[in-house]
Amino acid sequence: MSLTSQEANARGLAALRAQDIDQAQRLFEQAVALDPAAGSLWRNLAHARRLAGDEPGERQALEGALGIDARDLQALVRLAQWFERAGDRREAMLRWSGVIQLGEQIAQPSAEFGQLLDHARDYCAAQGQAIAAPIRQALMPQVNGFDQTSRRRSQAFLDHSLSGRRIYPNVCAGLHYPFLPADEFFDDHHFPWFAALAADTDAIRAELEALIADPGDDLIPYVRMEKGQSGSQWDPLNNNLDWGACFLWEYGRPNAPVLARCPRTVAALARLPGARIPGRAPSAFFSMLKPHTRIPPHTGVTNTRAIVHLPLIVPPGCGFRVGGETREWVIGQPFAFDDTIEHEAWNNSDELRAVLIFDVWSPHLSPEEQSVVAEYCGMIDDLADSPVKG
Repeated sequence: MSLTSQEANARGLAALRAQDIDQAQRLFEQAVALDPAAGSLWRNLAHARRLAGDEPGERQALEGALGIDARDLQALVRLAQWFERAGDRREAMLRWSGVIQLGEQIAQPSAEFGQLLDHARDYCAAQGQAIAAPIRQALMPQVNGFDQTSRRRSQAFLDHSLSGRRIYPNVCAGLHYPFLPADEFFDDHHFPWFAALAADTDAIRAELEALIADPGDDLIPYVRMEKGQSGSQWDPLNNNLDWGACFLWEYGRPNAPVLARCPRTVAALARLPGARIPGRAPSAFFSMLKPHTRIPPHTGVTNTRAIVHLPLIVPPGCGFRVGGETREWVIGQPFAFDDTIEHEAWNNSDELRAVLIFDVWSPHLSPEEQSVVAEYCGMIDDLADSPVKG
């Protein structure tokens, strides 16, 4: 007789109490398969896998719970503990910071959770001090020479990133730069090169159409979650071409085959003032959305960038929402938006929709601030991967 998810979970808990860890894992895996949208089942599976010594499996299960609800505090705590045990300081700091942000919203936390919050603050403070001194020593001389606005915001950025200074407006999911306006769509006057980009629309679209006619291995799913992850809003798009991408650059890495096939696109992008951060930027790709496909509401990583769309193939019935404003793509009319504000896209037509997407610096960052962010990212990546001397 087949079990329901609740029955499988109840039997799994009983197996845990009987210290039959292998049986508990099998039952929790069965429960998750029956109801992958239940975060509590993922957490139970993570607990059983930890008891079994399956560290990768524990992490996968915790990430499954957070894929359902990014504010699942129990899962976030346990994932922070997982990364701390693994010695991954950067990831542990990110997760403990999330625990602190959520924990501060609890009016009367229990004594046990209060101790967890104290540990999270102590851990983040200790790790921050280990990397803060060399970064401040390297960056503060140039920051002190900035004008008043750039100096104030750069100092706040470093204080926020290194010492946990609380920033009240619009905190991003990843790298957050203080005091930038939370624009949904940026005004066109920030991008005087839009006209030149628009003039290249026909040439860029021709290269895209050649890619579509013969994509080979260059067209890949945009959503590519690790094997075994499921139960999130991305499942319908995971590892399929309903939302496909042909990358020219991906997190700063060039995709030589696509670059070779798209010389006019490469030349058009080369003329633009894009960010260059090893391992992070630029990213540029052709985004293909198949008919009757929707990209669910989501947010990006950092408010230090603007995301630019150049519409190339847009049938009727397509739309794009950022925050409270919805727009239709118009072929040859670029626009830029802040992807740390919730946004979504849809293609309700019977034809393919295709857009060139790439990132540039936020127009609200001065050149001096851009340099601070770029140098900070390089240093934080290097220092976070190096052992702490004790």
